[in-house]
Amino acid sequence: MTTVRFRSATADDAEQIAGLHADSWRRHYRGAFADSFLDGDVVADRRSVWSARLAAPAAATTVVAERDGRLVGFVHVAFDDHPRWGSLVDNLHVLTSEHRSGIGRELLTRAARAVIDQASSDAMYLWVLQQNTAAQGFYRACGAEFVELAPVPPPGGDATRLVGTPKCLRAVWPDAARVGS
Repeated sequence: MTTVRFRSATADDAEQIAGLHADSWRRHYRGAFADSFLDGDVVADRRSVWSARLAAPAAATTVVAERDGRLVGFVHVAFDDHPRWGSLVDNLHVLTSEHRSGIGRELLTRAARAVIDQASSDAMYLWVLQQNTAAQGFYRACGAEFVELAPVPPPGGDATRLVGTPKCLRAVWPDAARVGS
């Protein structure tokens, strides 16, 4: 198997990131997000989000993982997002075929390093769907503590994109240096 290369994302990566993001949502968010959204305009929705994020990056960073020139994962961190919980790992997605390869852990570790280097606080957090128990297990294995249950915000603010009132869990690392431990 070839080596995985990690680098900072550029605006040219928006299309591939959007495709991987949409695919991940389709696989793991069914039951929480409406089928009509997941089977419909989710790629266009993600393309719009990622094109805007990468064209004018704010206090954030996005790291991509590539194998043989193909995007296989990415992580996006918004620095100093919350006064108590710190920087938000807003997205971490890895191709299903690459699960358990170490790419997710390496992306999360790189996100933590970026928080330590660039944020005013070393605290880091993310939200994970309550139904996504595999992801919860991964984050727990990477040292996260689960501290709160909250309603899932609707994608794009459109409540019709949700099924009922799904919940998500806040996973936290009070010290990003402890990611992976």
